[in-house]
Amino acid sequence: MVRLQILLDRSRFSPGVIDGLGGENTRQAIAAWRKAEGLGEGDAADADLLQRLAAADAGRIMTRYVLTAADVAGPFSPPAGADLAATARAGTNYTSARERLAERFHMTEPLLQGLNPGVDFRRPGQTIVVPAVTNAPLAGVARIVVDKTERSARAYDASGTLLAFYPATIGSSERPAPSGTVTVTGVAPEPDYTYDPERVSYDRGDARIVVPAGPNNPVGSVWIDLSRDTYGIHGSPDPSKIGKTASNGCVRLTNWDAEQLAAGVKPGVTVRFI
Repeated sequence: MVRLQILLDRSRFSPGVIDGLGGENTRQAIAAWRKAEGLGEGDAADADLLQRLAAADAGRIMTRYVLTAADVAGPFSPPAGADLAATARAGTNYTSARERLAERFHMTEPLLQGLNPGVDFRRPGQTIVVPAVTNAPLAGVARIVVDKTERSARAYDASGTLLAFYPATIGSSERPAPSGTVTVTGVAPEPDYTYDPERVSYDRGDARIVVPAGPNNPVGSVWIDLSRDTYGIHGSPDPSKIGKTASNGCVRLTNWDAEQLAAGVKPGVTVRFI
């Protein structure tokens, strides 16, 4: 399963976070990849699927990485809680070197630790085993389709070719995502997050709060601004929850998926919600 998820991740058909467990996000990525490759419907993770993915990408599945002083140096922040003001005061950095490394290699902390039993991620100089992810940039996105039922975002080029598939958290019953078509107005890397009770109401009090930029910011590491006021496509402080929880109306991806998508869009790209 780890091998399958890594190959899907590298093909831009994201399973979300690599956890070795599979699940709905992985099944949807398989189904999207099969359809894009003309292999029909279905989400079976069988030997034929792995062979076809491997034939399209013969690179190594795992690689070795040596922990650096920068990896373990911090600064780190405590885990964010429900109190937004407290999060703003405490900061939104990674909580540990292990979390930073897990996100860099698109995986969960338990899988990172499981692949490297006994490793103390606070000590530089150690060699660890990690997924050989590529972080390949995306280019030429002409339109994005956000499927609220499937909980996914798909990026297409001008000819209609599917470039990338991402699992997504999309709104909630109380605060649904938009309907219809909007456009991208810009991209903000490493954004802060502003809760302004005069513009939105998320049951977070009456005070205006600005949460500083950081990977564990409520909108993650990047914000793709949409033409519908207060709505965007953005990252997440908890990649393991993508596609499994609700949002305040926006489209939430893992930080690495949001960064990849952000690299391929420009103002005017259409975003259709279905």
